[in-house]
Amino acid sequence: MQTTDQTRALTESLEHAGYYPQLVTSVLSVALADEPVVGHFVHMETTFATAEVRRHVTVLALTPTRLVLAHVDDQSGPNEAGVVESQAAATTESVSLSSIRSVVLTHVVASPESYTPGSAPLELTLAIGWGAVSRVDMEPAVCPDPNCEADHGYSGAITSDDVMIRVSAEADGLAAVHQAVAFARELSARTGRSA
Repeated sequence: MQTTDQTRALTESLEHAGYYPQLVTSVLSVALADEPVVGHFVHMETTFATAEVRRHVTVLALTPTRLVLAHVDDQSGPNEAGVVESQAAATTESVSLSSIRSVVLTHVVASPESYTPGSAPLELTLAIGWGAVSRVDMEPAVCPDPNCEADHGYSGAITSDDVMIRVSAEADGLAAVHQAVAFARELSARTGRSA
């Protein structure tokens, strides 16, 4: 990766997350292709299955022209000798800023009647859409006639939902919420200029 202040800050965030930082840095370096980082956000998630703990990191790296995403997940599988060993799957995606169709932010605040402008939300959900993945929400169509027994089919909505990250002050810490807000602001500004 090209060394800039933001690149150093990204590397520090990856090391702080502690989830295979060298692997994540390596796959990001390939995807960034020496383009400078102008903003980033690193989000760790841990999920608990019946007998397993799985970790997942999502990295959003913003360059002057692209949004580069990296997802790294725990996996396990047999090695050549048939012994189950830990593995990780690392996937990157690069999206041109001009392709981003939506940046949706949901702020959850406590005591909205006494909210002070600039205060960090309790949680922030950041959804970024560029049309690669869409979610379809369907429900039976409703007829206004309470005596109607006809089948009116379904109605629904298609929502672009390529990546969604929820950051909570309680779960992730207030600093993570501030970082998510700063990244969302930078992404919103840059996608607005590239349109």
